[in-house]
Amino acid sequence: MIKIRFIQATMTALIEALHHAYATGNLRAVKRISALLDVAKDEAIQEVAEKYAVARQTVHRWVTEFLLEELDSLKYEKSSGRKPRLTKTQKARLKEVVKAGPQAAGFQTACWTSLLIQIVIYREFKVLYSRHYVCELLHNLDFSFQKACFVSDHLDEKRRREWMEQDWPKILRKAKKMHAYLLFEDEASFPQWGSLGYTWAPKGQQPLIKTTGKRKAYKVFGLIDFFTGRLFYQGIDGKFNSETYQAFLLKVLAETTRHLVIIQDGAKYHTSKAMRQFFAAHQDRITVYQLPSYSPDYNPIEYLWKNVKREATHNQYFPEFELLTLSVDQALAYYAKHPGEVRNLMGVYCQSMAAGLPLAA
Repeated sequence: MIKIRFIQATMTALIEALHHAYATGNLRAVKRISALLDVAKDEAIQEVAEKYAVARQTVHRWVTEFLLEELDSLKYEKSSGRKPRLTKTQKARLKEVVKAGPQAAGFQTACWTSLLIQIVIYREFKVLYSRHYVCELLHNLDFSFQKACFVSDHLDEKRRREWMEQDWPKILRKAKKMHAYLLFEDEASFPQWGSLGYTWAPKGQQPLIKTTGKRKAYKVFGLIDFFTGRLFYQGIDGKFNSETYQAFLLKVLAETTRHLVIIQDGAKYHTSKAMRQFFAAHQDRITVYQLPSYSPDYNPIEYLWKNVKREATHNQYFPEFELLTLSVDQALAYYAKHPGEVRNLMGVYCQSMAAGLPLAA
């Protein structure tokens, strides 16, 4: 039985060579280097040979040549043969594996990388693509590299479906019949310390944005009309509570004579005793409905807040609070004057909601 011990520098070099082989899709190099690493871990020659589907003598030769030639023994000329490809059935299976997540595939991490998917493709189908082509393949299979988002573990999918399939069509019909504004309400907070966003910059020179570190924020109430994109908004210096919410709604009532059908989330100051009394006192002008719990994705005004932050606060420095409020108010004023832009922000959301279709989570 052969026993080999590599010094740390040699192990590091082998691991780097293995990463390079994976990155370039060099299957022969991947097999050979992986076998050497397994032998160095005291795995039996016969077991290593069976693992990589080669003869026992081949593993012996790999070990001998590495001892004599070191890393030079790992070099292979680029194959001129036709590259192996996944069949339609294998691609369908790969999509299922990716959708199930890396942990279901036996990895500890919950984040897919091109390297892990490259390993899965080789493990499942004995096809080794380069890392670059793996990304291209995933794109062709309708995957994209994107950041995950949190969803509450209290999410009630049954209630969400009921709201979308039953409640929403009724609300939509009622608002149309009343010729009312169908308003989605929400609040946003814009911190003085700023916000960060993606931008182009020279390689190796991460953009540095000054920040005051002040824990003060500009708070804004907002309502957008589902039919027209009209925006009502009001910035406040204080806190979000029943009193400031009432003041905002009274301001909106003074700006229009139309009935307001308002869809809001379950924030405590939306459903407090004071607000219930307020809505009862103004039931001739306001009809209010609640979104399902933990369903910000059902509120299209979120798209507006996202764009206002990108335009007004991302990568900007606000040494004075007034500069922050000015920047945010300018962005909001633009959208208030251009309701069509608000409609464009809602985009697919409005199309799906108008058709009574479920939204992607």
